[in-house]
Amino acid sequence: MPRKPAASKKPAVTKIFVLDTNVLMHDPSCLFRFEEHDVFLPIMTLEELDNHKKGMSEIARNARQTSRMLDELLADDSEAMELGISLYEASSKMASGRLFLQTEAISADLPQGLPTSKVDNQILSVVIHLQKKFPKRPVILVSKDINMRIKSRALNLLAEDYFNDKVLEDTDILYTGTRALPENFWDKHGKGMESWKKDSKTYYKINGPLCPQMLINECIWLEKDGFTAIVKEASGKTAVLETLVDYTSPKHAVWGITARNREQNFAMNLLMNPDIDFVTLLGQAGTGKTLLTLAAGLTQVLESKLFAEIIMTRATVPVGEDIGFLPGTEEEKMAPWMGALEDNLDVLTHTDEKDSGPYGGEWGKAATHDMIRSRIKVKSMNFMRGRTFLKKFLIIDEAQNLTPKQMKTLITRAGPGTKVVCLGNIAQIDTPYLTEGSSGLTYVVDRFKGWAHSGHITLQRGERSRLADHAAEVL
Repeated sequence: MPRKPAASKKPAVTKIFVLDTNVLMHDPSCLFRFEEHDVFLPIMTLEELDNHKKGMSEIARNARQTSRMLDELLADDSEAMELGISLYEASSKMASGRLFLQTEAISADLPQGLPTSKVDNQILSVVIHLQKKFPKRPVILVSKDINMRIKSRALNLLAEDYFNDKVLEDTDILYTGTRALPENFWDKHGKGMESWKKDSKTYYKINGPLCPQMLINECIWLEKDGFTAIVKEASGKTAVLETLVDYTSPKHAVWGITARNREQNFAMNLLMNPDIDFVTLLGQAGTGKTLLTLAAGLTQVLESKLFAEIIMTRATVPVGEDIGFLPGTEEEKMAPWMGALEDNLDVLTHTDEKDSGPYGGEWGKAATHDMIRSRIKVKSMNFMRGRTFLKKFLIIDEAQNLTPKQMKTLITRAGPGTKVVCLGNIAQIDTPYLTEGSSGLTYVVDRFKGWAHSGHITLQRGERSRLADHAAEVL
């Protein structure tokens, strides 16, 4: 009996994604992010791109970059515009769909009362037209504009946010840099354990079921016996743990600062470790991110001379209305943004009033403050491109307001002997279009985890004051 031929798989229906202008201005490479599906650009999207191409802002740069990419794609005249332009080669074989541009006038088929002169409504009329032209294919509008998505759903059209820029859908699963060990940890991982001492540190080579989940430079702790360590090596079912320095003890104080909780102790170990070039600290207001970083930076600049100076920068995104132009040099213009730096310097330069020695009192305090201030440079991000920092302790404050692209620009400034520390709170994003999932800070935490020369800690407990802690909880 002859065998039946195998039933050929029915090809899945590909979608048509209509792109709003704000998606292209947010991520110029979005054309290549839709895999096997087709991408359609309405003529009004191109018109809006043209309106935004002037200027030095991130949006203007992205608009110009998108125009250049479209120019390259359209340079090959061999393909008919009506059949679409293949994205396969241009996307390095990531996207197999085609790019279509609006080549005909589309009459506005919109409900009465919606002004056809408005750009958003003209893009919606294109979606309606495509839906009628391709009834068997899903036509989806992709827009970063919430109101545009609401309006399209009101007209019974499919609409989505642009998700490709999101590192994580849910920031609750973001890597915290710490791991609580189960109470039976030593029972399951202690068999055949090797232990040795080197430079006042104790090392443990362990085997067990938890080892494959451990990441290099992850801080681990066991509640019942107060054991804390950092993962130095992790391969398969074997891991090497190194005990940590106890920075909660006054004898290990860094610039007079001691860690007040477990996570601060972990953070201080990462900040003071010369083998770690990149540290990220996340935490709500008052968890001690800036204070710990400055204390570690000053110790390594002025005492151990590991770095030449501290460079501090931050995203200048106002919380309220902007107060206009500021007078003075780059340093003076940045001064109002650096209130956090001044507040923390006050804590770090505070000398005991009872000290009657030659360095006590107001004179000593002023001299210490001036010496410290001479080693801290405040720089604007606008002038970072093309620079290389040698033997610098670079602090990027309020890093949650940076896009992944800006973050890459800053971190790639690091030259030999430079340490980069990113501080931020992803619950306080002030930049339009950035969310907790697409922030540059979330991006680097996720991409750098497990690298031998980077470390991350999410600080949990506020140590500012009982008022600040209660406000962070209830407001």
